[in-house]
Amino acid sequence: MQHGGDLSKAIAEFGGEVCDWMDLSTGINPVAYPAAEHITFRGLAELPSERAETALITAARKAYQVAPHSGITATPGTQAIITALPHLLSPSSSIAIVSPTYASHEESWRTAGAAVQCVSAQEAFTATTDHLLLVNPNNPDGYLFSKTELLDLAAKRKEIGGYLIIDEAYMDLYPEASIIPDLDDFPILVLRSFGKFYGLAGLRLGFLVGPKAITTKLQNQLGSWAVSGPALDIGCAALSDMNWQDEMRAFLKTEMDIFRATFQERGISVIGHTNLYLLIDHPSAHQLHTALAKEKIWTRVFDYRKTWLRLGLPASQAARKRFTQTFESVVRSVENHAAL
Repeated sequence: MQHGGDLSKAIAEFGGEVCDWMDLSTGINPVAYPAAEHITFRGLAELPSERAETALITAARKAYQVAPHSGITATPGTQAIITALPHLLSPSSSIAIVSPTYASHEESWRTAGAAVQCVSAQEAFTATTDHLLLVNPNNPDGYLFSKTELLDLAAKRKEIGGYLIIDEAYMDLYPEASIIPDLDDFPILVLRSFGKFYGLAGLRLGFLVGPKAITTKLQNQLGSWAVSGPALDIGCAALSDMNWQDEMRAFLKTEMDIFRATFQERGISVIGHTNLYLLIDHPSAHQLHTALAKEKIWTRVFDYRKTWLRLGLPASQAARKRFTQTFESVVRSVENHAAL
């Protein structure tokens, strides 16, 4: 699954300006952390300082409950980690990737020359590859492995001599389910994305947590000043703001419960979700996607599942009302056309 969030294709095909569109193609929080008050001229004008980087790492360790013996490295977005991982762990490795999921993981390992297998969540427990990679909760269906299951998978990798790689891009929604506090000496590497939960994807900030030998290797590869001054300052403030995090989790859950009801009340199957996106199954998913695009609402469809449509959370009550009214109209139109 490729990433969303770029309206260029939608505008090129269906017209309009960015301001005309409701972008539900991403899983990024539409209610962003108030970052502006933490942007300083010094953060923009000077090179990132060691003090600011230390403050960010300290805040991240506390927010993610990283144990002292585990390493953590800040990066300019998790995409940088995804690209680097095959080379950090040897591109000649074999890896099983629990699929379908975010396509960049598979692309990165295949580009590096690794032997890649795509497996189901159930097949993950019998995979014999060097490494195993999964996204937890998964994108696009929200599937969540339990901690017990993850530790079982990690024990198998320890026997083989490989790593369990867990992309926790959406785990800020469910911190109690994160494996990070339970890493101990397991060969587990965890990716954490900052931009999704905090609604600041353009800031480009991510973290790799795991054995210090690997996180230090990544730090050395990135070199000096990998993370910008504004990202250090805003990241530190947001990760330290526990009240905002707790209130936002409660808000997003309430909003998603309401949004899900939009589909459930109409008999449309919601087959998976997190509190930032949901996945519906409809026989005319691609037609609905096109019909919504004509009304300047951008969603996600999938080549490998023609009946799937993924939608991010609308930004406000007004946006949700606009979507609901438009969705009802296009569903009637598509279903009437299909009945002819």
